[in-house]
Amino acid sequence: MESKLRSGMMKKLLIAPIFTMLIVSMSYGQARSTQKKLPENATLDQVIEFALENKIELKQADIDKAIGEREIASALSGWFPQIGATGSVVRNIQIPIAIIDGNVIQMGQRNTGNLSLRADQSILSPSLMQASRAAKYVRQQNDQNIEDTEINTVVDVSKAYYDILTSEESINIIKENILRLERQYSEANARYETGLVDKTDYKRAQISLNNSKAELKTATEMLDYKYDYLKMLLGLHPKEALSLSFENQSMESNILLDTSQNVSYENRVEYRQAETSKNIQKLNTQYQKWQFLPELSAYGLYNANYFNNRFSELFANNFPSSSVGLSLTMPIFTGGKRIQEIRKSELQERRIEWDLKNLENQISTEYSAGMASYRSNMNEWRNSKDNMDLSEDVYNTIKLQYDAGIKTYLDLMTAETDLKTSQINYLNALYAVLASKLDIQKALGTVDIARN
Repeated sequence: MESKLRSGMMKKLLIAPIFTMLIVSMSYGQARSTQKKLPENATLDQVIEFALENKIELKQADIDKAIGEREIASALSGWFPQIGATGSVVRNIQIPIAIIDGNVIQMGQRNTGNLSLRADQSILSPSLMQASRAAKYVRQQNDQNIEDTEINTVVDVSKAYYDILTSEESINIIKENILRLERQYSEANARYETGLVDKTDYKRAQISLNNSKAELKTATEMLDYKYDYLKMLLGLHPKEALSLSFENQSMESNILLDTSQNVSYENRVEYRQAETSKNIQKLNTQYQKWQFLPELSAYGLYNANYFNNRFSELFANNFPSSSVGLSLTMPIFTGGKRIQEIRKSELQERRIEWDLKNLENQISTEYSAGMASYRSNMNEWRNSKDNMDLSEDVYNTIKLQYDAGIKTYLDLMTAETDLKTSQINYLNALYAVLASKLDIQKALGTVDIARN
């Protein structure tokens, strides 16, 4: 019998976690099925919109905001009447006695019962006053935390998108280079077989071709990682498909920026977060001063009392009592604790003021660094663009001269290398300009985070 009982318990213990896992899997599957799909060949705007809806950190921030609302409601619930009930049933083994005029009298009966209902209503309470005033600042903090996460999301996703775009273009350049090298290798090999040149040219062509193929493999592996990184920012599983559209995404058309804008600290969410913290700290200082106030509340009390020597007849008769009144509590001396708490809170206010000053300096430095980087990258981009055009002209000229037998194969390979290097340098400079532009917009607090 005991072995059957143990066997049944083991089955229940095994079935319970499996059943729980099935419920969790079904819930996860339903959540995934209701998630909005990212369209195929998604544009930058679509990718950003999807990230603002599905990034894990943003979902957590939304939950934190909902938790904050519950905390506010919980703190403010103290303003509502607080009603409670207590009850008891007592069996007196030995009944207390009293001697009155020489007579021994039992004070009570063998069985007693009691049911009490009490309602309290706060009228004056420092903690509830502080909770009421702090509610709007708590909401501000939660909204600002979401805004901060959204700004970082837009910047990170935009950079990742442009990084993938430049990587795709770099791979296309490498592929075009491989096609040229394959043609040159075939031509060099044909010239060697006909005896026009020695084997050095086609071996050099083979070395360059092998290096370019290895470079393509490395670039492709890095591109896979960059797609996985973007998936993480979007809240997608690494195995989910992600296809991007780069049509009409001219990066050159997005590089211009108004460099005459002035820094406004209030535009930065970090500055507004610090100001909100300062307001909360001021409120905390006020709360410490309110600790000198008494706590005042009204109450109503109703008691139902039952007495009987027979337990079966205990609740036959009720002897009720009731009362209403005011309750006043005032701490008179607390060892100076309230004074010390006020002074501490005032010092914390001053510290936050210095945090704001330090933040202003940081924002100014970020803007200055971003603007210097942007201007430097713009100069590098213009130079890279000129070099790319020049290297393309040089390569075309040397290719014609090589075909005519005027230039050596080494000259052709040097021109080919210069062309590929200048093209990739141009793309890297273009990405650097776009990234520094985003950094400046973040420093100015002008990143567009509007959810469609």
